[in-house]
Parts: sequence; C-alpha cells; structure tokens
Amino acid sequence: MNFCLILLYGLALYVGAGLVTAFLFVCFGVTWVLPHPVTVTIGARVLFLPAATLLWPIVLGRWLKSGSRP
Repeated sequence: MNFCLILLYGLALYVGAGLVTAFLFVCFGVTWVLPHPVTVTIGARVLFLPAATLLWPIVLGRWLKSGSRP
C-alpha cells in the first residue's frame, strides 16, 4: 500500500471522527464544559463546529473530564 494512501485514509478517519465528535459536542456537550450553565445560541454552536472538528481529541477529553452534569 502506498504511503500517501495510508496518510489519506488516516486523515479521512481523523476528520470523520472529528465530525461525529463535533456534531455531538455542539448538540449536547457544549453546555457541560462551561464553568456554569449557560444557554448557547445556534450561531455560537455553528462557530464551535469547525474548531471542535479539528481539535476533537482535546474537546472529547474536556467533555469526558467535565463529569456527567446534564
């Protein structure tokens, strides 16, 4: 298998996992990681989506560390 193809599959897997994590985070988890409960507007959620997609390992770690606060 070509190295470039392996790299491309790895990048696709990273972005796919990032999209799933970011979508779930923006829908459910963004209010959990904030210090106090705040309502987040749809516009703010849209702005969180690209950053959460690229930084999904950090986002997922902070989300899991935040506990099970609804």
